[in-house]
Amino acid sequence: MSKPSKLLRGCCGIGLWALLLTPTWANWQDAVPGAQIIGTGDFSVFGFDVYNARLWSAARPLSTEQPFALELIYRRKISRDDLVQASVDEIKRLAGSGVSPAQLARWQGQMEQSFVDVQAGTRITGVYLPGQGARFFVGQQLQHEIDDPQFARAFFDIWLDPRTRNPELREQLLGMSR
Repeated sequence: MSKPSKLLRGCCGIGLWALLLTPTWANWQDAVPGAQIIGTGDFSVFGFDVYNARLWSAARPLSTEQPFALELIYRRKISRDDLVQASVDEIKRLAGSGVSPAQLARWQGQMEQSFVDVQAGTRITGVYLPGQGARFFVGQQLQHEIDDPQFARAFFDIWLDPRTRNPELREQLLGMSR
């Protein structure tokens, strides 16, 4: 066999392995087939726009028995550490003693892998997978997957629990406000 043929065969073998190792879900839409926007709203703090949120699902009204996605399009620069800390604080507030300090520390480590420093225009989408956990995408690229259904429920409760800090945004996301 000639040297170019061996090289081509080796490259094709590598390409085949790369194809086989590529996840079947190339973007968040693959995990939420038929998703449509249920609702959208803006989150601001002290008059400063932080992000626009969009809730996507094939189920209407939203069902935690089916996958859904929460897309956040940031409008300002925020560090990953600040995003993680805000999420930890809200999970702790909502879950109370239902989450141990050790579990919260594990989740914090997972969120540190899931989030990035953001700037205006950065899009992070969290996908809720019932009974499995959550996947986080930056743009259309998978950033991290967390295989923990309890984490997924606690994380998405930040926006969807009736005790959320922003009930108006919750209503907008769930399509309850006109």
